[in-house]
Amino acid sequence: MGNIKITGTGRCLGEKVVSNDDIATIVETSDEWISSRTGIKERCISVDKNTSDLAAEAATKAIKNSGIDVLDLDLIIVATTTPDSFTPSTACLVQAKLGAKNAVAFDISAACSGFIYALNCASKFLDGIKFKKALVVGSEVLSRILDWEDRSTCVLFGDGAGAAVLEYTEENGIMDIYIGSDGSKGKCLSTGEFGIDNPFSVKERCSESKLDMAGKDVFKFAVNIIPYSVNKVLEDNSISLDEIKYIVPHQANYRIVESASKRLKLPMERFYINLDKYGNTSAASIPIALDEMNEKGMLNKGDKIVLVGFGGGLTWGAILLQW
Repeated sequence: MGNIKITGTGRCLGEKVVSNDDIATIVETSDEWISSRTGIKERCISVDKNTSDLAAEAATKAIKNSGIDVLDLDLIIVATTTPDSFTPSTACLVQAKLGAKNAVAFDISAACSGFIYALNCASKFLDGIKFKKALVVGSEVLSRILDWEDRSTCVLFGDGAGAAVLEYTEENGIMDIYIGSDGSKGKCLSTGEFGIDNPFSVKERCSESKLDMAGKDVFKFAVNIIPYSVNKVLEDNSISLDEIKYIVPHQANYRIVESASKRLKLPMERFYINLDKYGNTSAASIPIALDEMNEKGMLNKGDKIVLVGFGGGLTWGAILLQW
């Protein structure tokens, strides 16, 4: 996969910045309680923009950053667990908003690992013949599935979108991708299930659409799977950690990243962190971070970085790429 490259990035955040003090007016908590346990100081919440709106704005920036024409896109994949609707897909809505009439469009759902799964999927399509350019977006409006009376979860999440344009090129780019799933632990992080409601159903099943998380179980899973995934993708390619400039993790919790850094024996400076500003934006967190790094000039041609994510499903994955 050395000939598939990220050529442009973009991001869009929810319109309203909500501080920990603001959250403390809704539930019993405090800035000290939230920041000391998570590293989060504030998050962006969407007031009027839906998942497809955030995705389209991030995508527009990524397309401009890449220098391509929107009509050149052959593929659009949106990773989300908070779509506008079941159908049409968020990706089709984004296609319409962009005017990308030549692109095939569909969604995937892998929670916080969604962007990595979407990159993996897009990389299989890009063959340099029928599919040359793809748009991959992670976009979430998590605020609508939160229980705003549950202080253990509502303090953690934010709304936003991050996008990347991928192109089939002769240069190095995505070097390898590792992904995994464990559905047996799916109840650790879920939004319940939809009830069966028809004239023939025997038993009514309740539907609960609010996010529920077994925090300790997710934490234990995350601190193990991050170093495992990073080591896996590096070992499979005979590359040492010393060759990696940055690790870009899913932005869930500062303590999780700190624990992973200790297990990998890497200083925290080698991990890019922005969760203090945005909280956990699920599938959007890695591409938002990637766009910030790109905008700041932190990534130079030839730099090797690792993207690593984990989330509901349970799902996880890592991407080794050369900028």
